[in-house]
Amino acid sequence: MLLQGSAALVIRAGLRAAYGYLVVYAGLLVFGLMCLIWSGAAGLLGHLLPRARGRVVGRWVTSYGFRCYLWLLALTGAFRFDLSALDALRDAGPLIIAPNHPSLLDAVMVLSRLPDVACVMKADLIDNPIYGAAARLSDYIRNDGFMGAATQAIENLKGGSQLLLFPEGTRTTRRPINRLKGGAALASKRSGVPIQTVLIETPSPFLSKGWPLHRIPPLPVRYRLRLGRRFMPRDSLRETIGDMEAYLESELGRGNSMDAAEPLARPQTTRLDER
Repeated sequence: MLLQGSAALVIRAGLRAAYGYLVVYAGLLVFGLMCLIWSGAAGLLGHLLPRARGRVVGRWVTSYGFRCYLWLLALTGAFRFDLSALDALRDAGPLIIAPNHPSLLDAVMVLSRLPDVACVMKADLIDNPIYGAAARLSDYIRNDGFMGAATQAIENLKGGSQLLLFPEGTRTTRRPINRLKGGAALASKRSGVPIQTVLIETPSPFLSKGWPLHRIPPLPVRYRLRLGRRFMPRDSLRETIGDMEAYLESELGRGNSMDAAEPLARPQTTRLDER
């Protein structure tokens, strides 16, 4: 009986590991295919639609597509997302949305809830011949020229859009947060638009900086986003950056209820039209 029980535990653990690999790799494959299909359609729309109309269509489809993708991940039970706090920003008008950046899924989570956001992206992604058409249709902002990116960001804010800008400049490598860059503070000063910090909380290192794609994390992978302090525009960039950094270090360094281990959940669904 003892041997049978041990064998059952080994088999169960093996099945759980196999399911984890299936979910994670299938999820990455689905994401790649969704981006590829949408980028092909976006390339065609970019030639047919005026720039302003293309921007609206591009951002809406990207937002809805990301929401569908996260819904599929949650459906497996291997991922859990609590993103509802972002819904308060949908009709809040122009804001600089400034989250911390623990993983590659951060922009996907934010954009999935907010349909009119200008996203600052790496220039090589926008220039990518396969995937870049969707970013170009959405009129996302290249990060390879500081002043050019700042000018385009300010134009978007003054036009009524929101701006997604990770103030760390890259994924977090120094816990709880990297030293902040000055882009958000500069855009706030020049546009007169406040900075809304967003706290992305997760106990998982999945898709963090340096995470190997062949490694499967403990499941379920959980994310919770909550709204942080809103920083009003100020003349001193140094003070804005310093206050934001101190605030984020304090909030993210406290630890939270997500730090406790949790078994793999049964599949849960979230309505696609949930606000």
